Amino acid sequence: MKNSVTLQIAAGLLVLAGLSISTTYGIEPGTKTELLWPNGAPGAKGNDTNDKPTMTIYLPAKEKAAGSAVVIFPGGGYQHVAIDHEGHQVARWLNELGIAAFVVDYRHRGRGYGHPAPIQDAQRAIRTVRSRSTEFSIEPNKIGIIGFSAGGHLASTAGTHFNEKFYEPVDANDRASARPDFMILIYPVISMGPLSHSGSRSALLGGNASQELADKFSNEKQVDSNTPPTFLVHATDDKTVPAENSILFYLACKKAHVPAEMHIWQKGEHGFGLGKSGTPVSRWPVLCADWMDKMGLCSK
Repeated sequence: MKNSVTLQIAAGLLVLAGLSISTTYGIEPGTKTELLWPNGAPGAKGNDTNDKPTMTIYLPAKEKAAGSAVVIFPGGGYQHVAIDHEGHQVARWLNELGIAAFVVDYRHRGRGYGHPAPIQDAQRAIRTVRSRSTEFSIEPNKIGIIGFSAGGHLASTAGTHFNEKFYEPVDANDRASARPDFMILIYPVISMGPLSHSGSRSALLGGNASQELADKFSNEKQVDSNTPPTFLVHATDDKTVPAENSILFYLACKKAHVPAEMHIWQKGEHGFGLGKSGTPVSRWPVLCADWMDKMGLCSK
């Protein structure tokens, strides 16, 4: 443990010094954090940590590995990243199910970035995981995504705009498909219309976004038959992101004949992560595991 901490500190000093590193030891034993763009992210405004999105890799025990993966996008209103309770905690839960997990610390307005930086980072993460599937002992057609709140908007963007080109390819990783094979959306921001979380919309698209741009990233309007199977979770009493966001996406999936499952609890409010033990919303990870199990994605 002492050696791991020492290496983390040393790696952090290198980043602060502006040196380019591709791999550092992660936040805990058994993890590894890498730069998503070792040679610099597209549109980078500088060369410090705010300009260098990362991905922390959590691999399950070999004897439990199910050969699947989930890329994680924590929320934070596109103004910060709730990296612990919507990122690292979720990765550990997925590892318990035998699923490889990849926590993405993407660029956002709090670091000086709006659209298209978040979706560039999201697509890059999905492509990186798929292109290195052999290294991570996963099947390239069993790579899903999970997103919370604004991270749910980012995930739903990745799941509905995967054929759009948001950056020029930079290496072999970018030859891989950016389409996720399944999506898990937890109290997600979906719409950029009247039901949107105004802070997320403004942080992502700017305060004077055109109606055309808002419609384009109102992702319930972008669902088609190629949208991946989707699992949705929300609470009726969510005053931050109305549950109608999930409902609209579910109805769009239903209309497009995309397999979808939705759970809406009466109480839970917003930002509950995996759910506090003993509360109704804490059942969603169990129900989600059942959903993934039916698709042969996890080891229960």
